[in-house]
Amino acid sequence: MMEPVAKLFSGRLTQELSQRIADAYGQPLGKVEITQFADGEFLPSFEETVRGGRVFLIQSTNPPSDNLFELLQLCDAAKRASSKHITAVLPYFGYARQDRKDKPRVPITSKLVAKMLETAGATRIMTMDLHADQIQGFFEVPVDHLYSSSLFLPDIEALGLENLTIASPDMGGSKRANAYGGKLGAEVVICYKQRKKANIIDKMTVIGEVKDRHVILVDDMIDTGGTLVKAADMLMEKGALSVRAYCTHGVLSGDAIEKIENSAMTELVITDTIPLRRPSSKIRVISVAPLFASVMRAVHAHESISGHFLM
Repeated sequence: MMEPVAKLFSGRLTQELSQRIADAYGQPLGKVEITQFADGEFLPSFEETVRGGRVFLIQSTNPPSDNLFELLQLCDAAKRASSKHITAVLPYFGYARQDRKDKPRVPITSKLVAKMLETAGATRIMTMDLHADQIQGFFEVPVDHLYSSSLFLPDIEALGLENLTIASPDMGGSKRANAYGGKLGAEVVICYKQRKKANIIDKMTVIGEVKDRHVILVDDMIDTGGTLVKAADMLMEKGALSVRAYCTHGVLSGDAIEKIENSAMTELVITDTIPLRRPSSKIRVISVAPLFASVMRAVHAHESISGHFLM
């Protein structure tokens, strides 16, 4: 018996990305109607059958929490409509930074989100560049963890930069920077920062030499932009020829875009896992749609996806 055709559905936040994924996959997005009530509640419904087949439900879960709740509702609706396989596709997994107890009496919210998705009916998770790889262990269902390196590495190579150095904006990103450096045959440096409190940097210095080097900062996300801007400015002061940044998730909270535009950074390259609020001459977006579509197609056909992982 042939496997039913997979169906792709999108939440409201990621409509543009979902359409790109559907185009790359080679079939139209399924029909979802979302009723918005006067008090702010909303109700999604599938306007076509999903019985017995596989559904891919695409939605990033960055704030507001309505984005996460909408995905949970879609999972629950698919489960109650007798879908056989429910794959929650989260290009950006929100709350991933809350992956441990860093002080007493706080939640581990990324674990909570994992349990909520499973309870809602998700039988598989697909996401990209988790803030911490071990979040995969919070799930009791298969997790396809994709890496933007498969998109970023060819783009960096295409720049044709000599005297290339890869930099991590903090100690926590040293593993990622080393992986990029190994693939590109480049030197690696690490920016060391001290914080007084969240999102406010007290001091920053660099471990390694950057004079007369083209430096590329790599990170999983850019939120307020404070760390990357401070790192870029510091690296230029240390004699770098240029500084670029490659960050998977462009959260870009508050005045982050303005900070980037006014910084010493030549360019910020992000993906479209989160919609960019407004265009900027210093921000370039690479689409993850072909990668997600390829992996989704392989998952549905029960084929190996190991070739999609460069890191």
